[in-house]
Amino acid sequence: MRTFTTFEEIDAAVGEELGTSAWVEIDQQRVDTFAEATGDHQWIHVDVERSKTGPFGGTIAHGYLTLSLVPWLGSEIFDFATPGAKLNYGVNKVRFPSPVLVGKRVRSTITLGACDDLPAGKQVTLKHVIEIEGESKPACVAESVVLLLAE
Repeated sequence: MRTFTTFEEIDAAVGEELGTSAWVEIDQQRVDTFAEATGDHQWIHVDVERSKTGPFGGTIAHGYLTLSLVPWLGSEIFDFATPGAKLNYGVNKVRFPSPVLVGKRVRSTITLGACDDLPAGKQVTLKHVIEIEGESKPACVAESVVLLLAE
């Protein structure tokens, strides 16, 4: 795990790949729980029997479920241990190139894309590629934006 304690350390790491998380299996229970939390009960996610004859040959994770793993997978790779508050500011350029079939494993590789000065601290852009084990296309490619406030 890479830990950043100063803004200068973050500035110096712009453009660097920070690392890759461990694999995590996407099981039906996780997909069903996400469906309950979001109200998205589309059959391609939750109807195991019907989805066997659907376009993917089985149930798939919601794209937003995959995206929601970004902070958790990232916590295995890096930590901003700077003195001030840390705020999720948003995401840029989110794409879902390939669906994640239930039972597959995913992991994330993160690159520090930018670190911009703000009057209150720094705005950091992180590039995430969530790959699917054994697949050529990633499940998700996104940029997350974090605000790091000065103490």
